[in-house]
Amino acid sequence: MINRKRAGAALLCGLLAGTTLTACGGSAPGGDPGSGPVTLDYWLWDDNQQTSYQACADAFHAANPNVTVKITQTAWAQYWQNLTTQLAAGQAPDVWTNQVSYYPQFVSSQQILDIQPYVDADKVDLSQYQDGLAELWTKDGKRYGLPKDWDTEAVVYNSGMLDKAGLKAADLADLTWNPTDGGSFEQVIAKLTVDDKGRDGLDPDFDKDHVAVYGYQPEWNDGSQGQNGWGELAAANGFTYLDKNPWGTRFKYDDPKLIETIGWYKALTDKGYAPKFDKQSTLGIDAVMGAGKAALTIAGSWTINTYLGEDAKQKFALAPLPVGPVGARKSAINGLSDAIWAGTENKDAAWKWVKYLGSAACQDVVGGNAVVFPAIKTSSEKALAAHKAKGRDVQVYVDYTKTPGGTFLLPITEHGTEISQIVQDALQSVILGQSAPAEALTKANQEVNGLFG
Repeated sequence: MINRKRAGAALLCGLLAGTTLTACGGSAPGGDPGSGPVTLDYWLWDDNQQTSYQACADAFHAANPNVTVKITQTAWAQYWQNLTTQLAAGQAPDVWTNQVSYYPQFVSSQQILDIQPYVDADKVDLSQYQDGLAELWTKDGKRYGLPKDWDTEAVVYNSGMLDKAGLKAADLADLTWNPTDGGSFEQVIAKLTVDDKGRDGLDPDFDKDHVAVYGYQPEWNDGSQGQNGWGELAAANGFTYLDKNPWGTRFKYDDPKLIETIGWYKALTDKGYAPKFDKQSTLGIDAVMGAGKAALTIAGSWTINTYLGEDAKQKFALAPLPVGPVGARKSAINGLSDAIWAGTENKDAAWKWVKYLGSAACQDVVGGNAVVFPAIKTSSEKALAAHKAKGRDVQVYVDYTKTPGGTFLLPITEHGTEISQIVQDALQSVILGQSAPAEALTKANQEVNGLFG
């Protein structure tokens, strides 16, 4: 049945086209949604954040009684599979949480709404966000999201194991690393590695084939970015992913700086300081750390509640990443945004929700719940204060953002999903001993760059 009220409104808007469109709800950037009730579907993957965003949705509905936000949360892998399927079927959510690795494919498919006209009309202050985050979501003068939060990386270690090894927190405060001998970072890892006879990795009699606790738990299912470890160390060794970022077209996975870094990771497993890939537990890294099977790992700020929360099964603490050959420590900084489906029938209502998500009103709520660091600088400070109030020292995650050159962007390009699989396969062939780092990464780089013609 034709909605005559909407059809009549559309006719009226057509008659007014020569004058103004601002009176026609749902037609002008920044305009109010139509007077009829609207339900927006909003998707996210992080169950830790669902409570915060439900609070935002409730406050938003109170201010906009005709707009209801329905939140759907699914786990990471299922989330992207479902989203891709729904977009292809033309039945996507009105708004979804977006990530830099995935959003280029949606831009190429013209599935994300350009919100720049709305941003201009409503004069959104982009300077309020953490430096560099707003630019992540732009291409060719178009904008595909407002920053919602950010994350960096740090060393997570088991405090009890550190004490047992005779090490102090201060010993991890100024670690160094290089791909030749691993620097003081490898010395700490070796000291924290213990075989089934209680001998650590520095003991000449250490048995690498019978390890009780590994000093380091690496992340090998990290795609083409290595965000949870090898990416940071490679960057501290002078590696950059591609010719320009974002939207570069020539990758550099054959760079000797990366090859050296991956070679060090392989050597770490060969020495018994980290588990071999084919022997690695099928449990997630946080579960392995929680079970006391590994002493140290590198993890993002989104895991703060996992390691420092009340339910943590061990006593953990944080240390900054090691300083590499470039003379600095480097952390990837990754930001999220909220995307509006280009096919939504509720564009104006969706924009009002996205603008609210990108505002201090919502991000202060997120920050106050001490789960992630919101994109707005003042809201991030609230998050830091909330963590301190809970007795959590998470300053190391913030320090990179206050140090010039302390952060780097993960690669944002076309073909992200394909690139991730190519590089993932290459790295796993290295860690399984099937290929040398130079051979595997050179071949992978050729395949990756071949995607761009």
